[in-house]
Amino acid sequence: MNIFRTKPIEAHGEAGSGLKKVLGPVDLVLLGVGAIIGAGIFVLTGIAAANHAGPAVVLSFVVAGTVVSFAALSYAELASAIGGAGSAYSYGYHGLGEFIAWIIGWMLILEYAVAIAAVSVGWSGYVNNALVAMGIGLPDALTMTPTEGGIVNLPALLIILGLGTLLATGAKVSSQFNAIMVFVKVAAILLFIAVAVFHIEPANWTPFIPERGVNPLGQLSYGWQGIMTGAASIFFAYIGFDAVSTAAEETKNPGRDLPVGILGSLAICTTLYMVVSLLLTGVVPFQDLNVPSPVSSALLQVGAKWASGMIAVGAIAGLTTVMLVLYFGLTRILFAISRDGLLPPFFSHVNEKTGSPVRVIVMAGVIMAAIAAFAPLNDIVELTNIGTLGAFMVVCAGVAVLRVTKPDLKRPFRTPFSPVIPVLGILGCMYLIFNLSPDTWTRFSIWIAAGLVIYFAYSYRHSRLGKAAPADDKPAHAPLD
Repeated sequence: MNIFRTKPIEAHGEAGSGLKKVLGPVDLVLLGVGAIIGAGIFVLTGIAAANHAGPAVVLSFVVAGTVVSFAALSYAELASAIGGAGSAYSYGYHGLGEFIAWIIGWMLILEYAVAIAAVSVGWSGYVNNALVAMGIGLPDALTMTPTEGGIVNLPALLIILGLGTLLATGAKVSSQFNAIMVFVKVAAILLFIAVAVFHIEPANWTPFIPERGVNPLGQLSYGWQGIMTGAASIFFAYIGFDAVSTAAEETKNPGRDLPVGILGSLAICTTLYMVVSLLLTGVVPFQDLNVPSPVSSALLQVGAKWASGMIAVGAIAGLTTVMLVLYFGLTRILFAISRDGLLPPFFSHVNEKTGSPVRVIVMAGVIMAAIAAFAPLNDIVELTNIGTLGAFMVVCAGVAVLRVTKPDLKRPFRTPFSPVIPVLGILGCMYLIFNLSPDTWTRFSIWIAAGLVIYFAYSYRHSRLGKAAPADDKPAHAPLD
């Protein structure tokens, strides 16, 4: 069995895929900002500060941002040279072989699906808080899952189905909606910065790195280990630029525009993360930030109620764009895997009118809406981090391998100091992965085991690359298309 067969590189994806090329560099930067700025800045900053790093959470963002930058440079090279709708899955297929590509694609499906469902729950909370403020809040039975004592998380269900309807209309309409929401949430963040800078208490930054001790979760944390654990826990905040690369086949000039979208959105968002986390821990003691909405809560504590309300609007817009862009990325990854024959053809059908994979949008939306509405998510959110870190490692490895195996490949963008930068990316991701909890590893192992069963039971025998291989490399009973 040749499970490590590699796919020939075709410039910027396959011709005639049916996806419309409608996105430019500004669309891609906004796509990245749309996915990166959301739960990370409105939720995870406070949680990571209270439970892991204290005021030094800004260093957690520096560590995570540094590791991400290594991966982003690698993404930019492969996105400009290879393209395709499958992001890290496609790059792994070209550089490391089919089996590795399948594993990373399977990890990406988990990463995106869990992230979308988890963010929808946060979105539901913010929306219901706004409704409560207006005197029309929903009863707990309609905002909690059965495991939490409710019936259904109705807002979470409705937002996923609504975004699925929007995505089905086509990439350009979705990007225009995303641009509006990005403007709203960036304006909210700038408002927080403008208000918070006048309410800083330097004493809240002392000690900047708290001594090791038991955190509110009953775990030993803080100190340098707390900074590293914080970096691993907030990695979820950076997955957005991966979604930019999934738009390669809908980009007008991918060789130029994809690196701009990836690196531009990452630079903007990392800067905002660091500024907000520093101000947040300066405004209130870090122990008070272990709440679902730390940014608006901090402003309430200093008496800026009007600004807190506007921040909540920005948070709702921010979480909406995160879900939209990740949903977009998930459907394009499923599309790419199916087009290669590793999943059934259902997933790669493109609607002729909208130029988008409507079938897979609807199917994925129904499944994720059901998870968000009825399933407990608190225990599985960290699976997003481990999937993200795994994807980044594969992309970094792909750059190093292709520099040796495909030295003449046209690379509109080249990762500087290769292979040093890719290797640093691999080592950094590996270190953060080992800072995740044992329970996360157990759940992740179960997911990977399911993926292995699917690959050897279906994907290997239906692979388009396998069917195109010489006769002696094909399975004995290669199925017909």
